[in-house]
Amino acid sequence: MSKLTTTKVPTCSESVTANKKKEAFEMKSKNITAIVIIVVLLAVVGTMAISAQDKYTVKVPNGLAFSEFRGYEKWQVVAISQSEGLGLISVILANPVMIDAYQAGVPGNGKPFPDGSKMAKIHWKPKKSAEAPAPTTVPGTLHDIDFMARDSKRFPDTGNWGWAQFNYDAASDTFTPEGSGTNCGYACHTIVKAKDYVFTAYPRR
Repeated sequence: MSKLTTTKVPTCSESVTANKKKEAFEMKSKNITAIVIIVVLLAVVGTMAISAQDKYTVKVPNGLAFSEFRGYEKWQVVAISQSEGLGLISVILANPVMIDAYQAGVPGNGKPFPDGSKMAKIHWKPKKSAEAPAPTTVPGTLHDIDFMARDSKRFPDTGNWGWAQFNYDAASDTFTPEGSGTNCGYACHTIVKAKDYVFTAYPRR
């Protein structure tokens, strides 16, 4: 007589245990996937942070460093200008040392600006305002930033001033120095030697 084979039917408790193990395995897999995604995202963000340029690390070879003008964004406005030949508009800023000298009458009183005076000139490509009720030109893409600093001991051969220009690239959001040394603006500024090499006047306000 042949022996009959029987298939064991799982009990209710065994089925519940198996389902719990399956759910635990699926949950663990999901957690691992989530952790991997988070790690990848953190790596991407970290790479972006590292690759983003800190403009204050840029320096003109053998010249002025961007960091020497840290905080220029908050300096007081001296005046605005428009360079028609270059197709740019700009704002001229000065640090507190230079603003105090302007307000004391320099250079119109025949005195030079004191050492420690600094200026920044921000150039933008102009564009038409989309909101203003009348045709209005406003700053568009940043073009470059020029700096000048007065230090009679450091720059005795260029009227006691040093200059620097940092060109801006919108595509990469980075600045690069123009040329080398500190005399890039000297030849041009000799035109206003009698005004301590400063073109921009401090208009009434």
